[in-house]
Amino acid sequence: MAIHAVAAFKDNYIWMLQEGRNAVAVDPGDARPVQEFLEARGLALTAVLATHHHADHVGGLPELVRHWKCPTFGPHEVAAGLDRRLAEGDRFTVPGLALKLIALDIPGHTAGHIALFGGDILFCGDTLFACGCGRLFEGTPAQMSASLAKLARLPGATRVYCGHEYTLANIGFAQAVEPGNTRLAERAVREAAKRKRGLPTLPSTIADELATNPFLRCEEPEVVASAERHAGCGLAGPIEVFAEIREWKNNF
Repeated sequence: MAIHAVAAFKDNYIWMLQEGRNAVAVDPGDARPVQEFLEARGLALTAVLATHHHADHVGGLPELVRHWKCPTFGPHEVAAGLDRRLAEGDRFTVPGLALKLIALDIPGHTAGHIALFGGDILFCGDTLFACGCGRLFEGTPAQMSASLAKLARLPGATRVYCGHEYTLANIGFAQAVEPGNTRLAERAVREAAKRKRGLPTLPSTIADELATNPFLRCEEPEVVASAERHAGCGLAGPIEVFAEIREWKNNF
């Protein structure tokens, strides 16, 4: 199975899974680039998967379903257009592909956000980004911290397919939080070289995120110290550290 990054809007990725002549769209915010991808390769759309309800992830779903009459999967929070609504622990085989996935509840960015995990593949929408995490539009710091911790426990080789090309900006913030992280400095060079060649920085891996993502490193001494300097006071624990650096990132 091949996984292709299809660009949409300013910085979204729609992930297209291809096996033979079948294809599946993950988080299609716009139908047009999906249709163009399918037509250019002579593929048939056999399913649509969604991680959360934001329009830049499901806006193209109705048009794709009208055209292809394919089954759709996603969280309960997506208002309409789903054949199967998924919650923690639900397992399914993706129509048209030899791929089995399990749903993981990961609230924080939105109240009903899910991730889809199978083999060494993770589709995590806007919860975990390469070297960052999503804004807390509907959840709390405690919820998002728990969701990120759940993803961090996946095997280190797990490939992380998130929803946006935010990596270089996220790395810039991460270096402000943890300037002494040599792995982060190496990653900055590596990812900048990809973008210079016009390549996506994704997928990341869970191992890369554990080594460089400040939102997964809220117990590391340098991250704690930076968060406390920014707050101007001591912080009681990792959830308060997370909340402080998330607010810092909002205005970075």
